[in-house]
Amino acid sequence: MTAKPRLVLSSDHADIPMRQTIADHIAAQGWEVIDIGPTTPESTHYPKHGEAAARRVASGECQLGIILCGTGQGIMMAVNKVKGIRCGVCSDTFSTRMIREHNDANMLSLGARVIGLGLALDIVDAFLSAKFEGGRHATRVDMIKAIES
Repeated sequence: MTAKPRLVLSSDHADIPMRQTIADHIAAQGWEVIDIGPTTPESTHYPKHGEAAARRVASGECQLGIILCGTGQGIMMAVNKVKGIRCGVCSDTFSTRMIREHNDANMLSLGARVIGLGLALDIVDAFLSAKFEGGRHATRVDMIKAIES
């Protein structure tokens, strides 16, 4: 029996309902979802939630990660500070496919106050279904990795 692929999901306080719907959507596709985000709406700090998710991806505990905050920008900035993480904030499916196919992104950031739930689910589907193309893109990803050293 093959183990389910694992995906970590987190957010700050502003995005709990969207995050929970995304978790259910991903689990229905056969992923094991590790939801480490807050469960109550009290104000919290997105950098700590983003870092915790990024560390699970960087360690290999989870293959991919999805994070949310109001715009997706702040939490994305935080996770990209963790070595080995390549995360983009996306509000369309084309950009989402490209960050996987060309940049080998292992995390996706969403702005819950920027996009609606239907689009968010389409973006998640695009992220999960796209695969890294390698080839000339591998050279560029290696250059990104070299910046971390």
